[in-house]
Amino acid sequence: MLVDSIRRVSRTDNAAVRFLFTTLAGSGHFHPLVPPAKALEQAGHVVAFAAPSSFRASIERSGFQAYPAGFDRPHDGADDRFLQLTRAIDALPPDGPARTLFRIRDLFAGLYAERMIPDLLAIADEWRPDAIVRDVGEFGAYIAAEVLDIPHATVRSNTMLSTYSERHIVSAQISRLRAAYGLAPDPDSASLFRYLHLAFEPPHFHDPALPLAPTSHLLRPIPFDQSGDEILPAWVAGLPPRPTVYATLGTAFNRRVPELFKAILDGLRTEPVNLILTVGRDGNPAELGPQADGTHVERYVPQNLLFPHCALVVCHAGFSTVTASLSHGLPMVTLAIDADQPVNAHRCSALGVAEVIEYGLRTPESIRDAVRRVLDTPGYRLKAEAIRDEMVLLPGPDHAAGLLERLAAERQPILTSVASQHPVHRKADV
Repeated sequence: MLVDSIRRVSRTDNAAVRFLFTTLAGSGHFHPLVPPAKALEQAGHVVAFAAPSSFRASIERSGFQAYPAGFDRPHDGADDRFLQLTRAIDALPPDGPARTLFRIRDLFAGLYAERMIPDLLAIADEWRPDAIVRDVGEFGAYIAAEVLDIPHATVRSNTMLSTYSERHIVSAQISRLRAAYGLAPDPDSASLFRYLHLAFEPPHFHDPALPLAPTSHLLRPIPFDQSGDEILPAWVAGLPPRPTVYATLGTAFNRRVPELFKAILDGLRTEPVNLILTVGRDGNPAELGPQADGTHVERYVPQNLLFPHCALVVCHAGFSTVTASLSHGLPMVTLAIDADQPVNAHRCSALGVAEVIEYGLRTPESIRDAVRRVLDTPGYRLKAEAIRDEMVLLPGPDHAAGLLERLAAERQPILTSVASQHPVHRKADV
């Protein structure tokens, strides 16, 4: 597509400010966007989402308008290039960073971004957004916003992609896309975080050795995981008076490791705890067979409704589950599977709020022993509660909405108070 053929968006009327949010297909990408999007709507602004077609229903159940955009795995899964990339991913070792780096570089910043950009440009031509807000893993919106010359913001949904020092992972792909759309070179990809990064994360969670962008603003995570009319099962209120352990392997990679579900059940079914295990909306609890009293296997239970009843979380260390656990002061036992989960798990260990069971060591015995240690050692819970108490003091989605309002009005980078005028974020420098 030639840049000269694209009508650049400029608003001259007094209509409400319009924010277009973009996300990859997945709860872990979408859910972190919901609190700031709702805060903008409550402030009187207009919000819409763009996402792969198969994910529109999830967005609409949360009350937002949604446009189909980008590569849609269920419909485009036979695409030759996609099949080639997925075969290459499957050939990489499952217990190292190679799969994650390949997925970020060649899928997120490659195929997915390429397919998203033209759709977003067409949507923007009709819908005329004043600013674009993207899940940090969705790169097409960044290029589209740069082409349209409107400000763009990112929302933290992934540890590696939210780290300013890790932008080199996608620099080659970003340079290629910028050149394809006639944008000025940006060899360091600093413009990925040019305007504003909303870092909804617990205090101290970010590794201080890996700096955030100068436009990053630390905000209070507001976990969201209730799409539609999901409720807390009635039997939760009648659980016996003993510690309740919740176990989940998330919604993205859980089907890849069915043996982990069995190891969790085998390790904890005879322990003096209430065990609640969820297998995901697409999972089938019956595949795990009948369970003894005190063990409940469900497809999906909203964590924010369940966590007030829990003492510990056994999980894959997905970012949304980690932040939800810490927002309730809950310690964890982590079984990272893929993506940024190993990074999150080890950060939780460094903060003293979790035990980490490494890949290849996940036996029923190791899970049972780790759960016992965390439940029997008050320090894990005390440190998780301390982080919870610090999280409460952070500004929340209303502040994020205010920053986005300012971004749309001023169209300039919004630096943190300690960032000063970082040269790579001045418009003239990139």
